[in-house]
Formats: sequence, C-alpha cells, structure tokens
Amino acid sequence: MSYFNVRVYGLLINQNNEVLVSDEEEYGFRFSKFPGGGLELGEGLIDGLKREFVEECDAEIEVLSHFYTTDFFEKSSFNDSQVISVYYIVKEKAPLQLAFKDTIYDFDGEGEILQAFRWVKIEDLSIEDITFKTDKTVGQLLKNQYSVNL
Repeated sequence: MSYFNVRVYGLLINQNNEVLVSDEEEYGFRFSKFPGGGLELGEGLIDGLKREFVEECDAEIEVLSHFYTTDFFEKSSFNDSQVISVYYIVKEKAPLQLAFKDTIYDFDGEGEILQAFRWVKIEDLSIEDITFKTDKTVGQLLKNQYSVNL
C-alpha cells in the first residue's frame, strides 16, 4: 500500500426522500455507488465534487453539509491504494436532465464504460445492492437518519 486515494461523493436527496444512485460498468465490472469520484491533484474537496457532478450528471450543485468521512481502512477495488472517501449532502441548482431508470444496471448503449442513474427511496435502499464498503456504510447511516426523521 503506497498511496492514498481521496474520493468525494454527493448525496443528492429529492423531495420524496429518494437518493440519487449511480449504476456503472467499467470493463465488465459492475458497481452501484453515489455520484462522485476521485479528487485531482491541486483540487479542493468541494471543487472536486462540483466537477464530478458536472462530468457525471451534467449538473451544477450546491454543497449543503458534510455527511461522512471514511473512518476505517478500505483498499481500492481497482488498484493498491487506500481509499478515503468524503460524503456531502448536496442540492441541485436546476432539475437534473438525466434519463432516470427504475432497474439496477439498466444501461443505454454499449461500450467499455457505462453509467445509469436511479432515484431510490432511502427507506428502500438495499445495502446489498451498493458495491463498495464505504458506500454501504453511508447507505446505512442515511437509512438510520431518515427513518428517525420520517
């Protein structure tokens, strides 16, 4: 283990208490996660998150509050780095113009890299459907927090 991999993600929650989930496939490996990705050198967390939302969702966001930072060891699924992920609650500045899906891994088109988006009710969020350890932790924290608030 020779380096840290800092990642930043946005929890976008709509008025129906649904959270935006990104289903992706890269070179045959399928995973479901929250929108976001790797921080680039010289970039701050919030600038990185805003860039990721423009790249992935073609959307400008406002960052509302910090939600969670990885507090346990996680090795990357893709390389030898140690992953540190930071999650923020975010809000879209304008309605998202994405083709939302109802089913996991419902991709349009073909290729090496595919992505689709779903709104999932927080109370119905399946931790088993979320791929990565930190995202599973965040999914459970979201469920705990929103079940108390409902």
